[in-house]
Amino acid sequence: MRFALDDGTALFAYTGGKPWTPGRPTVVFAHGALHDHSVWTLLARWYAHHGHAVLAVDLPGHGRSDGPVPDSVEAMAGRLLALLDAAGAAEVRLVGHSMGALVALEMAARAPQRAAALVLLGMAYPMKVSPALLATAAEDPGRAIAMVNAFSHSGMAAKPSYPGPGTWLHGANAALLHRMQAAAPGNLFAHDFRLCDAYARGLEAAAAVRCPARLIAGIHDVMTPRRATAEIAGALRAEVVDIAAGHALMQEAPDAVLNALRQVIPALRPPGDAP
Repeated sequence: MRFALDDGTALFAYTGGKPWTPGRPTVVFAHGALHDHSVWTLLARWYAHHGHAVLAVDLPGHGRSDGPVPDSVEAMAGRLLALLDAAGAAEVRLVGHSMGALVALEMAARAPQRAAALVLLGMAYPMKVSPALLATAAEDPGRAIAMVNAFSHSGMAAKPSYPGPGTWLHGANAALLHRMQAAAPGNLFAHDFRLCDAYARGLEAAAAVRCPARLIAGIHDVMTPRRATAEIAGALRAEVVDIAAGHALMQEAPDAVLNALRQVIPALRPPGDAP
């Protein structure tokens, strides 16, 4: 569903297979660099079918959302708050992965009265990117995509295989990364990584957060390693839940991620019950 903003642009959000209903308890999902809403499909559908309204967003300039791509995490968070206004979502539970975790943190800090819960996956602060990877992303994005795709997964396939037998996590993620890059007017990959590298408000933002927070970390994550969560977790007074996965933990360990999410954002009703 596309939501029109006051500036004339529109942002897309997947609603988990249920009609969007303003005023209901809402879970907002924010994806990482060079991704879109589709990385949240399983989790978004679960929450939509268990009593929540869902907005799994395409960040500005990504997927089906209009550009331009904001030039900072702070500006990205501002656009998403405008989306919540347009959608009529007053109080939300924020879930973000990687770059989206920075955006979710900044959103919770800017509007603490609207954030009922904050869950950050694949989070590190500072989220510094190696100069070599930044240079490769700028000069040879295809090679950088192959590098990041390899770094993001802890193995060749997840068992029993997500979302179904025969699914190849590496191939599916590579296809998504290349599709996002090809659809963007510029080098979206390099842009997103520069945003992560430049964000310097993490501890200040954490001090402004008022809602319960949780970090979900992949113990095999080499993109945002477990040791890089300690400072931001302490600032948020957040428990860190370890999952046996790499950076792409929603795809590698969907059930474990869902179980960790449910402890902070529980189901509101069984599936099939009327809204």
